[in-house]
Amino acid sequence: MMVIVTENVPPRLRGRLSLWLLEIRAGVYVGNYSRRARERMWGEVCAMIGEGNAVIAWTAVNEAGFDFLTVGANRREQADFDGFLLVKFRPAPPAEDPLKPPF
Repeated sequence: MMVIVTENVPPRLRGRLSLWLLEIRAGVYVGNYSRRARERMWGEVCAMIGEGNAVIAWTAVNEAGFDFLTVGANRREQADFDGFLLVKFRPAPPAEDPLKPPF
């Protein structure tokens, strides 16, 4: 099984994913395909992502039972901890001071 979650992607990418996978919620696609088909779909996602971001997770033979990849700007990223994949958060960008003059 595999799951692809998208945020802020072009409508053409959502349409393309809907051809192959079942969209169970807005931007959440699920299906059960071979490794070759999964890699092709992920290649399409990476090529068409635009300003959005996406994550793909699939069943794998490892300690966690799954593996995942991400593409696009997102605060979450993969972290390898002694061979075990975890998710770490990048620091939030500093907020602009609303009282600071724009010059």
